[in-house]
Amino acid sequence: MASVLGRLEERERAARKRVEELQAELEAAQSEWDEWLIARRRLNEVWDGDEIAGQDGEARRTPDGSEAAAPAARPGSVVPPWREGLSTEALAPEYQRVMGLLAERRATGGQPLNCREITALLGLEVVAAKIEGVRCKLKRLVARGWAHEPAPGRFACGDGRGGGS
Repeated sequence: MASVLGRLEERERAARKRVEELQAELEAAQSEWDEWLIARRRLNEVWDGDEIAGQDGEARRTPDGSEAAAPAARPGSVVPPWREGLSTEALAPEYQRVMGLLAERRATGGQPLNCREITALLGLEVVAAKIEGVRCKLKRLVARGWAHEPAPGRFACGDGRGGGS
């Protein structure tokens, strides 16, 4: 019986040592990941060329106090919250195309579009993966105030946001 307990204790020590090694490795990886996140944040600040807008939604300001132009959008960039005076040019190109379709539909007095219709109008293959990608973009535009969802699954251009204002 003593040899069984001895073996258990031996395995427990080995497992504890392995856990400590993995925790140290995890801490090192977490630290490296944090550094990459900081580097990305710094790069975005430099890329944008000015300070990040305040949490209260104020427009960006240059050092002399004048309002700065919105940074040029680039593919994969974050959808900024809509505010007065911000044009769709602040959006990434794929979001600009979606907003263009919604604005065009609004201008012609048409009904809100569903994801399948928007996917087809964008010239994408109408398959589940593409439709879900469009749905994700639309939901993000709704969450940021660029568009609205008057009925479940139907999307329209947000109030006062017609294509380029």
